[in-house]
Amino acid sequence: MRLFNHPVLLIIHLQAVLIFPGPVRDLVVDEDEQILYAACCSGVYCIRFSSLSSRIQRANSSTAPCVKVSSKDLVIREDGVFALLLVNSVLLSLRLTNASWLLSRYKIAEASQLTSYETCGSFKVPLISDSEDHSPDELSERRPVLFCVHSADSPSSSSLPSGHIRLEPLLFKLLFGIDAALAKSPVVICGLPDGRLCFAAHRVPGSQLRVLHSLEQPVVFVGASAGTRTDPADRLVALGERGRVVLVASRRGGPQGGGVRATFTELSVPGPVVCAFLHERLLYYSTGSDLLVLHLASAEAANDEAGSPNKVSPPWNVISLNVCRLIALARPARTTEGKVELLGLSCRGQLQRISFPVGLHDGGPSQLPSSRAGRSIKDVLSAIGNVSERASVLKASIKSRNQTLKRLNQVLNIIFLLSAGADGGTLSPAREKPIRCHAAIGWMTLLQKDSLNLNCILDNASSYILEQGWTLNVSASSLCDSTKGQSRSAHYSFPFQNLQPGEKLEISLPLATEEESSLPCLVSFSLTLSLGWILGAEEAASQPDGGLVSLPLNTLLVDYLHALRMVGPAGRNATPQRYDVTAGDGVQAFLERRRGGGSHAGSARHSTSVKVSSQLVRDTLKNSERRPGETLPSVCVALLDWLLREGHGGVKMEGDKMAIKNSVVHARAPNGGAVKLTAKEIKLAVEHEESLAIVEVQVESSSLEAVCGTHHAILRRVQNLLQKAPEKPSATIRMQSLRAREALLRAEEMLQRLHQSRVSCTFGEGVSTGKVTSCLLSVYEELRRNESSLLII
Repeated sequence: MRLFNHPVLLIIHLQAVLIFPGPVRDLVVDEDEQILYAACCSGVYCIRFSSLSSRIQRANSSTAPCVKVSSKDLVIREDGVFALLLVNSVLLSLRLTNASWLLSRYKIAEASQLTSYETCGSFKVPLISDSEDHSPDELSERRPVLFCVHSADSPSSSSLPSGHIRLEPLLFKLLFGIDAALAKSPVVICGLPDGRLCFAAHRVPGSQLRVLHSLEQPVVFVGASAGTRTDPADRLVALGERGRVVLVASRRGGPQGGGVRATFTELSVPGPVVCAFLHERLLYYSTGSDLLVLHLASAEAANDEAGSPNKVSPPWNVISLNVCRLIALARPARTTEGKVELLGLSCRGQLQRISFPVGLHDGGPSQLPSSRAGRSIKDVLSAIGNVSERASVLKASIKSRNQTLKRLNQVLNIIFLLSAGADGGTLSPAREKPIRCHAAIGWMTLLQKDSLNLNCILDNASSYILEQGWTLNVSASSLCDSTKGQSRSAHYSFPFQNLQPGEKLEISLPLATEEESSLPCLVSFSLTLSLGWILGAEEAASQPDGGLVSLPLNTLLVDYLHALRMVGPAGRNATPQRYDVTAGDGVQAFLERRRGGGSHAGSARHSTSVKVSSQLVRDTLKNSERRPGETLPSVCVALLDWLLREGHGGVKMEGDKMAIKNSVVHARAPNGGAVKLTAKEIKLAVEHEESLAIVEVQVESSSLEAVCGTHHAILRRVQNLLQKAPEKPSATIRMQSLRAREALLRAEEMLQRLHQSRVSCTFGEGVSTGKVTSCLLSVYEELRRNESSLLII
């Protein structure tokens, strides 16, 4: 059951929970007939307690049962009823129409005819249409106040229900007229949301709703103040929403003499006022944030001494009771100890019992004992301390949440940045990510063993900070294994923190040794973020993937040309050549006979070549970087220099970068074998065309693995050269017999077969020397066939 803006608090024993079809705006109880009336948006419902008991028994529940109120209980079908009042056997309802406030009277039916409520008249007062503050929408959001006043000499005033008061006959006559006083008629007072106090005599024929006073602000409460609990009330009290209090009393004489007259004294208290209740001389009211009490006698006496009756006075000192969030109050009661207990309903639906000392009622705030005043100050200071402590905790929590949101926002920006620039992990030169890795390859000697190291550089070219929780992951795997679908690879993780924009992180990891080489090698980089340091371990564990976010960066390829160690050009004394014989002297002798070599097995040489159009080399490399004053090298030297010195695939070569000034270069392969690279320009006759100038790059070595690996690296780099070639109609790019991509795939297949043969021979997997020899022979023959059939022009 939900009430309107100003809830009504009724103290009853909870026996059942009534569920109405709509929001409940007002309740009134006929204690004599044991009937409950409720005003909803669709009309007024009537619930008899006798029928309610039978419904409760049928529910047969140990707790308070829920009873639904049906349309059979609807006795008055009127939309928009705001307030109800029961006067003897007449039920009054106040509702808002398009042009006026309408106060209707209904004669209550007998028990056998509950559905036949007859209208016995109505009163109306027009709306105020010239004020913007009193729009229909604003008026409909506030609940008006209905109040009934009886003259103390009326026979019906001996026992009055809730919402009725006894007023002194003299004040009654001064306010409502001689007709109402002679007829002993109850008077209905309406406090409207537009600020007007209206009244109408209930039994006087031809009576109308007339304005008694205007508070100029919504009326929240109307009551009467009595000197004692048995004497009739000697003044009316009205309280507005913004804190205006009006005291209506009778006064004898005046500045110019005269008889008795009614005076309207206006006071001002701190607002806003949510609800109020008047008990004897004390006005209790709630502002939502505090419960305050005003002693009316002291305030009125101070106002009289100031000599300003009938005028608005400054705010009066009120007593704070340190009770907040009250939205409804009930009639106070005295305990046996003399204390006063007030019942209040909080905005959270809690019923609170509040006890006050006797001093509040006896003498007002000025007569509180000093000890109690000290305790009150101590309580207030303690409450302030508690509020300050809670505020500090809340401030720290808000600061922590703001920091968490800031970090999460930065993480989301980084994720979006890397996702927008993703290249799918391919080796193609796609749009570079602002956060990516570069690498440099270099040889180092440790414990008299040469090893190939990869120096990786994480470059943060973005505008965001990579804070704590980030980890750089590096995965290195052989191209032969990755193409074959195998999963043999090495994984490294490097946690770091606070990598500022523009900064770089450099790490080093081993890639190969002379005894065991896995080139060509794919190196993949990714960033991993653990959300545990942002959200906490428990919260991160409940997230998908345990709170881990993985972002791929880029992939690099380290090939044989990256790992070559330059010895020098032709004719220069080089280090002694080392030949790795993997299949025995029989294999070397066999290969020597196929090549027509000399009589020594150790001098067996293997070779292959790649043919590229001279014009293609000149057009592509003519804009390459050269030192000032350096002459343009020949096409053969330029191609060799481009193959060996350019940072292909994002990988550069460290150490002494020897300038290529000769068309013949000697180097050492990763496995220690000697490699000779020769570039020469020749004329080649092409069918249906004149002779074509080409550059032939020849690879020679006693190691078949070095020849295959170097051949594969040259093919991959020449393929990149084709992508940089200028687009000209007269200089098209053609390939005879095999396209460059097919040749590259065939070279990778040969590397796989060679790698498998080496592994089988090394680990003794039951493979005979004849099978190994046959495998190596087929690899070499296929390599030679590709050499003669591939021409890139």
